[in-house]
This record gives sequence, C-alpha cells and structure tokens, in this order.
Amino acid sequence: MGTDDVPLDDKAKRMRDLLSSFYSPDPSSTPNAPSKYGILDAINTSSFDPDQYMNLLVQKSNLEALLQRHVEMAAEIKNLDTDLQMLVYENYNKFISATDAIKRMKSNIIGMEGNMQQLLDKIMSVQSRSDGVNTSLFEKREHIEKLHRTRNLLRKVQFIYDLPARLGRCIKSEAYADAVKFYTGAMPIFKVYGDSSFQDCKRASEEAVAIIVKNLQGKLFSDSESIQARAEAAVLLKQLDFPVDSLQAKLLEKLEQSLGDLRLKTDEIENVSLESNDTSKLGKVSDSIPTTAHEASVREFAEAIRAYRVIFPDSERQLITLAEDLVIKHFEMTKQYIKRRISSANLLGVLRTIWADVLLMDEVLCEAVLPDFSLEAAKDAVKLYVARTFTYLLQDISDALLKVNVKPKEAAEEHPLQVALEASKKAVLQGSMDVLLDFRQLLDDDLGLLVKLRDFIIDWVQEGFQDFFRALDDHFLLLSGRKNLSSQDHGLTEGVHVEKVLAGLVLVLAQLSVFIEQTAIPRITEEIAASFSGGGARGYENGPAFVPGEICRIFRSAGEKLLHHYINMRTQKVSTLLRKRFTTPNWVKHKEPREVHMFVDLFLQESKAIGCEVNQILPQGHLRKHRRSDSNGSTTSSRSNPLRDDKMSRSNTQRARSQLLETHLAKLFKQKVEIFTKVEHTQESVITTTVKLCLKSLQEFVRLQTFNRSGFQQIQLDIQFLRTPLKESVEDEAAIDFLLDEVIVAASERCLDPIPLEPPILDRLIQAKLVKSKEPNPITP
Repeated sequence: MGTDDVPLDDKAKRMRDLLSSFYSPDPSSTPNAPSKYGILDAINTSSFDPDQYMNLLVQKSNLEALLQRHVEMAAEIKNLDTDLQMLVYENYNKFISATDAIKRMKSNIIGMEGNMQQLLDKIMSVQSRSDGVNTSLFEKREHIEKLHRTRNLLRKVQFIYDLPARLGRCIKSEAYADAVKFYTGAMPIFKVYGDSSFQDCKRASEEAVAIIVKNLQGKLFSDSESIQARAEAAVLLKQLDFPVDSLQAKLLEKLEQSLGDLRLKTDEIENVSLESNDTSKLGKVSDSIPTTAHEASVREFAEAIRAYRVIFPDSERQLITLAEDLVIKHFEMTKQYIKRRISSANLLGVLRTIWADVLLMDEVLCEAVLPDFSLEAAKDAVKLYVARTFTYLLQDISDALLKVNVKPKEAAEEHPLQVALEASKKAVLQGSMDVLLDFRQLLDDDLGLLVKLRDFIIDWVQEGFQDFFRALDDHFLLLSGRKNLSSQDHGLTEGVHVEKVLAGLVLVLAQLSVFIEQTAIPRITEEIAASFSGGGARGYENGPAFVPGEICRIFRSAGEKLLHHYINMRTQKVSTLLRKRFTTPNWVKHKEPREVHMFVDLFLQESKAIGCEVNQILPQGHLRKHRRSDSNGSTTSSRSNPLRDDKMSRSNTQRARSQLLETHLAKLFKQKVEIFTKVEHTQESVITTTVKLCLKSLQEFVRLQTFNRSGFQQIQLDIQFLRTPLKESVEDEAAIDFLLDEVIVAASERCLDPIPLEPPILDRLIQAKLVKSKEPNPITP
C-alpha cells in the first residue's frame, strides 16, 4: 500500500505544481514564511506542508467536518483532472494543425524557383524588344513632336491675326464676354511681340477693345439695362483692367434707385393676399403660386448684389445697409396696409412674400443676418395688427350701440333698444370669438417669422383683450356722457352728440356690461386657455397678461353705475317737468281746480316710456307686490287719513288744525317705511326706484312753494289721480303710498288755508279725467 501511494502523491503534486504555475502569480514574489501558510487556506501555495495542514485540520475540525472536507477535496481533484485532460486535448489539436500547415507550405514552395526564373526571362525579353521599338521610332517621334509644336504656334499666330476680326464680330453681336475672353487670352503675346511682329494686330485689337469698353460703360449706366446686365458689364471692365473702383459709387447709387422698384405696392399686396386666400384652401403656397414679377425682381436684385460683392469685395457694409433698407420699406408698407381692415390671411400673404425676399437676400448676403433683423421689424408689424384688430372690434361694438340713437320715427324695428342690445351682445361675443379665430391662424401657420414670434403673439393677444375691455369700459362711460370726449375717441363716436345722450342707450350699456361680466368674459377666458396658453415673453415677473377677474369687477361696477345713471337721467327729465310745473304759476292766487292738470299726463307718459325701455332691456324679477299690508307701518298713513276720512260734520278750521296735530303725532308713533332699496337689474326694481325718486323730487318742489286753498286742492287732485296708475306699475305699493301721502302733507304744511276737497268732488273730477283720457287724441308732450 505504501509503495502505491508514493506515485500517486508525486503525480498529484506534479499536476498541482503545473496548474499553480499556470494560474498563480510569480513564485519569486511570494514569501516563504512558514507561519503564513500554517492556515487551512494555504493548500494551493507552492510551499504547502501537508503534515502541518493535516495537524491543523484534525485539531480544528470534528469527524463530520473531516468527512465533509474529504468529499470536497475529492470533487476538486476530479475537476482538476478533467480540466487538465481538456487542456492536453486542446494543445494536442493545436500541434496537429500546425503540423498540417507546415506540410502544405512545404508542398506549395516546391517548384516556385523555376517559375520565378521563367518570369524573369520573359521580362527581360519584353524589355529588349521595347528598346528596339523605341530606337527605331525615335527619329519619327521627334519629327512628329516638332510638327505638333509648329502647328500650335501657327494656330496662335492665326488667332492673333484673326483677333481684330473676331472682336469686330463680337461687337456686332454684343458678345462682349467672348470678346474680353479672346483679348485677355492674346495679352501675353501682345506683351512680348506687340511692338514688333504683331504691331498692327495689337493696334487694331486695342481699337476694338476701346469700343468694347465704351459700350460696356454705356451698358453699365443705362437705365434700360437690367441690374444683372450692368453687373456683368462691370465684371468685364474689371477683367480688361479698367479702373472700375471709380464706378463703385455710381453702381451703388443705381442699386439704391432700384430699391424703389422692389417696394411692395398696394395692388401687389392685395394680389398676394388673394392668392394666399385661394391657396390656403388647396395646399401650401409654395406649391401652387407661380413666380411673380416681384419675386423675379428680387432674385435679379440678389444676383446683382452677388456680382457687386465680387467686383467690390470691400462693399459689404453698404450692401448690408441696402438689404436692411429693403426689409424696412417692406414692413413700412405692411404697416400702412395693416391700418386698413384686413384679415390674418391677408397678413400671412404679405409676411410670406417678405420672408421669401429675406431668404433670397440671405443666400447672397448672409453677413447681414436679415432673418434676425426682419424678426424685429415683423414684431412691430404683428403687434400693430393685433392692436388694430381690437380697435376694429371696439368700432363694431360702438356701431351696434349707436343704432340706439336713431329717432323712433326713423327706426324700422318695433323694439329698437332690444335690437341694439342683441346686436351689441353679438358684436362683443361673436366678434371676440372671430378675433381669436383670426389670431389662431397666425399661431397655426408654419412661417419661420411667426414660429419665432409665437410666445409674443400669445402675450399680445392676452394683453390686447385686457386693454380692449378697459377701453370698452371707458367707451361705455363716454357714450353715457359720464366722461369727457378725448381726441382719440373722435373716431369711435363720430355722429354722436355726447351732450344729447339717450337714456335708452345708457340702459343698453348697463345691461351689456352685465352680459360681458356674466357670459362674454367666461367664454373668452375658456377660449384663451384652450388656444392661447403659454406665452411668457413679457416676463413672469410682470404677472399674467389677461386677468378675467379684474375685467369682471370693472364691468360689474360699470353695470351698477350705468344703471344708476339711467335712473338719474330719467329722474332729471321728470324733475325738469316738475320744475316748470311748480315755478310757472302763482300758487297763492291759484284758481279753484276744475280738472287734473296736464303735467300729470306728462308724468305718466314719462313713466310709461321708462317702462317701455326697461321691458325691452331688463329681465323680469321675482314679482312681489309690496302692498300696504306688507309694510311695517300702519295700514293707512296717519298723515293722510284726515284728508280722506274726516267727517263732513267737522268745520274746515277744525279739520285743518286737526290735520296738523295728527301729522306731528304720527311722526312720533309711526314706523318708517323703507323707501330707497338697492337697485337690481330687473324691470320692477328700476321702475320702482325711478318713480320713488320722481315723487321725492315732487315733494321737494312742493315744499318750496306757498299755496292757497285752491292750489292745495289742485295738488290733492293731481296726487290722487296719480295714485292708482303708479301703484300698478311698481312693486312696492307701500312706499308709493307713503311718498304720495308725503307730497300731500308737504302741500298742507305749505298751504295758507289747508282745506281739502270733499271726497265726492274729488271722485267726480277723477272720473272725468279718466273718461277724457280714453278719447282718441290724448295729450302729447
């Protein structure tokens, strides 16, 4: 057993050393300290001590661990044997392949020396024969080359002799480019032999060239010639060594004059706009619009600039100035065109034309950076277009509102205020939607200028709506007469007399303000958020460009102010009527009343006119008649009861004294009726408030007069007649009763002998007035 183990250990050790030497680092760099390899992991080192390893393994491991380690080491040994076997097989295959390659090389090399020798013999044979051919043809070759040189020389001489005639033919056919080419080709010969052999030819050629130079100069400064032809003439003069630098200023002046022909004309702009409108329905403009005369002129101008740069390389600054002037003039004409009422399609057609010109010029003069320069000019033009569009929208709304100023006899509609209100609503809402749609076409277009201006356009549209509604609010105030007319408002209010503002127009403005706040602004805000979101070119530090909340507050306030203004206007008109009524007669000498005074009819007619206007414009509210029983006060006025219910048995003196006493006592015990409440945008509220103010004015006018008994009775009769029709037209009957009673009380306080009419007499006079009012010819103001 012991003898068999030794070979196996030697074999394993040898295999281990081979694998270790193959995979381990340099053994010389590994230290040999035995203490370092006294651990169990040192089995793969070259200085492995098996005895020490076994002693350590037995000391540190139990039986189960030793068996487990045995199994692991047996598996590792098997794997190492397999790997070694595979390595031997691979190396053996490589040796076999190398042997086969050597054999093939040996077989291929055999016979190569004989072939090389044969090839060398053939090459030497070919070389000897080539030398023989060269030797035999040498004399002929020399002769042929000599004849060829002679022929070329004769052709040149013939060309020199024929040059004057050639130049003459070129002058006749105006082929100056060929003539210059011929003459410049003959110049080297003339410089060498021009004073001897070819003296006559040179003189004749110079005379012909002088004519050519003269003709080229005439062509250069001829207005009938195109810019390209003049540029070619300058190039030919330069090739003839003519001092063309002196012509630079003149040619530049010609280019400046040609700018006038390149300016966009009004008819050209309209044609471009029409073509752009037609082609926008069919496809891209560039695919359908043929080359126009303007585009051909611009191309010719661009080629002239290209030639000018070739002739005068130091003229870049002047050419850049010319190109910029062309762009500036284009946009100046565009701004003039924008001042007319145009659509976005018209503007797009003009901008496409300008952008095409800019790109053509940029190809020949890229140093001018015309796209960036035109961007700044286009920014002003598009901003002006946006502003003018809002101006026209404001004009449309103003025109719709001014229909209210048509006199009733001239108006064809039965309800002119309602028609004007609906037209104004349509002008505001539909006009704003059309404006947004128009601006949307600018954003959707893929033109290079507009793509770069997209954020600016969004900001301008939002700012434009903000400024537009502010201007519209100012315009409402102007139309209502609450603001003085400024110079910039003359165009919007042409034909309107601000001092003669109709009250109906003020009412229309009030209701239109409510419509703008509640309907138009939310709708416009939604459209802006959907199609014009983004922007930011104005800077976020400046805040949002369009603030709908602010606009709503402005028109909410405007609606309230205009409604109050309407009520004040109507009240002032009635107050004028009342002033005439109470200041004209002598109330101290007033005659006994025979009928209801005419001012009552006028007062009721004004009230009816107010109701007609209000019913056309304002909606109905929650109708609730505020009757006497609904009031916090007594069911009958304590001030007026003595005038209506006093017994006939009391004397006139006792009744007068009793009336004054009860009037003052009523002030102590009666609860006040709420007279003036908040005005709502409803028919009932406006009519009631107007009637209240008129009655309050009537009361104040009464207090300013002194009445006799007849005057007091006339006031009593008029007020009693007004009671029923006024209560039918208002919602707060209690307040109307209260104010009418206050008028009678005020008259009694200002009366020298306050004896009222007897109820039967009062009723008879009122019935007579009612019968008379039913006649076909009522009193008109």
